[in-house]
Amino acid sequence: MPISAGRATLPRKLRLFPLIAATYFMVSGGPYGIEDILGGAGFARAILILALLPIVWSLPTALMIGELASALPAEGGFYVWVRRAMGPFWGFQEAWLSLSASIFDMAIYPAIFVLYLGRFNAALTDGWRGYAWSLAVVALSCLWNLRGAPAVGEGSIVFFVLLLSPFAVFVAFGLWRGMALHPAVQWGSSETDASLSTAVLVAMWNYMGWDNASTVAQEVEHPQRNYPRAMVAAAVLAAVTYILPLMAMAFAGLSVKSFSTGDWMTAASALGGPVLGAAVVAGGAICGIGMFNALMMSYTRLPMAMAQDGMLPGIFARRNRHGVPWVSVLACGLAWALALKLPFERLISIDLILYGSSLILEFVALIVLRVREPELERPFKAGNLAFACALSAVPTALIGYALYAARSEKLMGSIAAMPFAGAIACLGPLAYWFVAAARAHQPAERPDGR
Repeated sequence: MPISAGRATLPRKLRLFPLIAATYFMVSGGPYGIEDILGGAGFARAILILALLPIVWSLPTALMIGELASALPAEGGFYVWVRRAMGPFWGFQEAWLSLSASIFDMAIYPAIFVLYLGRFNAALTDGWRGYAWSLAVVALSCLWNLRGAPAVGEGSIVFFVLLLSPFAVFVAFGLWRGMALHPAVQWGSSETDASLSTAVLVAMWNYMGWDNASTVAQEVEHPQRNYPRAMVAAAVLAAVTYILPLMAMAFAGLSVKSFSTGDWMTAASALGGPVLGAAVVAGGAICGIGMFNALMMSYTRLPMAMAQDGMLPGIFARRNRHGVPWVSVLACGLAWALALKLPFERLISIDLILYGSSLILEFVALIVLRVREPELERPFKAGNLAFACALSAVPTALIGYALYAARSEKLMGSIAAMPFAGAIACLGPLAYWFVAAARAHQPAERPDGR
């Protein structure tokens, strides 16, 4: 075979800057989604929450992921880490919790797209049209993902620039108005403790998902070096792009009364007129597509890795010429499309409970691997063993707080959110035993491989 032909069959790798952009969209997607933090906590407390959570919630997670992703840069990411540390049962639970959380999580982003599209013209999203636009987001992301991880990462860079350009103007106008007019800044808020609790939960949700980028490790260029860099860079970008627009609003003297999801257009129009308002609305639509697209890249590698381990049918491991598990992409896209009409958009607590449980397993895997495999090469190491053990303390406490805060939240009618999430988690062991029983009854592979 000619050398050129051999090279043509090698898929491109995801480089550092596309990895940073994709990680940013897996976690943040810009200021969209933090409106309820501001409406519930007021400027001062919202800024304080958004400044502290990267330190106590994001940084420990990023350090943990930086070490494990550099030591075990395998596709499947966190599923592979937990499986290697604690065996196939816990690896399966890690994947189960993450994929279950995705059902609640992924329905949110097409809804964001439709919400902001409707701000241009309500008729565009009335009735069946809203659902049709949501399906279009799913279909577009499937096609984009089938082109490979580099295409998703490079698209994330374009989305990043388009999404944040209006907010750069927004921040400039807000600071200029504050310096020129010296309006009174209302730092406080008259909202209730329940609203403050909601603000904390929404902030946690807006800072979660750092481990999602780990599932495409084999498709990343120099993963041992680039993962720690990408985690830190994306964490800083998320914090800055959350806090600066809030500070600009505060200095401009804008009110936070009744400020909720979708109200960035109102604030932008007040500062820069209808053109800036329209640009911010367009950014909101881009946010919905960008986040769904990047997270699809992450989640679809889990069924592939599980199929390679015999936990799912082997068809899920099939790849196209770009190295993409195309059956997994299409199957996950179909599952998320079926979930689009479910009333889960506001149930952040369920997402936090399921994601938080999987995150705790990852911290446990970090410690177990330190003890069991001290000789494992770790290009990036998150301190000594004591420091690694301490990393999980505050994130675990925050997950416990999320569980407490969700104790009275309802799913539909009288169905409580927390028992519902617990029931989903408890189905994981049953699913594993079913898979294990099915594998036990499969005929043993012959020496000739047939």
